[in-house]
Amino acid sequence: MSKQYLTAHTVDQAHPTEIFSLAPTPTSLFSASGSSALRIHTTTDPTFPLQQTIPNAHKLGCHHVCTARGGAGHVAATVGFGGEIKVWTCKDKDGNVGGEWTLQWETTPSSNGGKNAATNAPGRGRSVGGDVWAIALSTDEGFLACTTSDGRIHVWDLAGRECIQTYETGGSSGGGSFAMAVDLSRDGRLTASGHESGAVYVFNNDAGRLVYSLSGLAKPIRAVAFSPGGKLLAAAGNAGIIALYSVDHGEHVGNTKPSSDRPAWITSLDWNYTGDYLLSGALDGRVKVWDPTRGICLATHSETDGALWSVRWLPRNERALAPGMSKGEMFCAAGASRSISFYREATGS
Repeated sequence: MSKQYLTAHTVDQAHPTEIFSLAPTPTSLFSASGSSALRIHTTTDPTFPLQQTIPNAHKLGCHHVCTARGGAGHVAATVGFGGEIKVWTCKDKDGNVGGEWTLQWETTPSSNGGKNAATNAPGRGRSVGGDVWAIALSTDEGFLACTTSDGRIHVWDLAGRECIQTYETGGSSGGGSFAMAVDLSRDGRLTASGHESGAVYVFNNDAGRLVYSLSGLAKPIRAVAFSPGGKLLAAAGNAGIIALYSVDHGEHVGNTKPSSDRPAWITSLDWNYTGDYLLSGALDGRVKVWDPTRGICLATHSETDGALWSVRWLPRNERALAPGMSKGEMFCAAGASRSISFYREATGS
């Protein structure tokens, strides 16, 4: 069995530099790059026009942007190469949804987690320490998880603007392996992190403790992703394969089948909304759709020879974007080419 996806549209030169991260909302797509500006394209029009540019969002560029998977799409978070975290909202001062995205609050590297950690808000939280890298939002948009270069994982309460949980992977003094990836389960109960050492950890946010230390991949982990139902955790990176773990039992339940003897590093993972398919992007410029239960690749697209840094499924539309287009699933990919490519499921696939 295979699935067919067609190129729906490509936004050429979407950024002046490499695009490092994508994050969808129900009606739009955030993109972040080595340039200082964030860009937002609408996903309800077949040409995916530019909806908003946020200039000077991160002076040194932005390496991660996230929105809530399955969420309302009212909150986004970004991390810049300067180490600052910024939280954005499309709500006005009265709490009404709509309009342009604006900065809600931010933290700086020198004050992460401590007093006045959040701009214009006193923080009761603890010191974050280490350079912030990956981020993930909970589905209810109330909590933000972030990782650091010294192996720590922090969970922020966005309403209180404070760090409420810190997980150590290298002892109380830090010194853990670089935490390169993070994800929150849809119910917000679990946090998963992937590390340069190849380690994968799962933490219980309610109890504030480590649940599992998972084995299976000995090379750096660049992406982790909980399935929508919270039953599986996918992890991938320099090994070039995707490892699957049972969240209930902490067991390594399978791997995807590599396409060659030397598969490319996998940089990005994302589950579709039903959890039936898994999307991956790699350094060889190929985006793949996988059947996680059988570990086989169902579709491959290669629009560029350059690295893909981010791939994401788009929330399912209730109507076709244009005549002749189905209401099937769509996904997008971006990376070194500086362009964003959108793909749609072929009619009848």
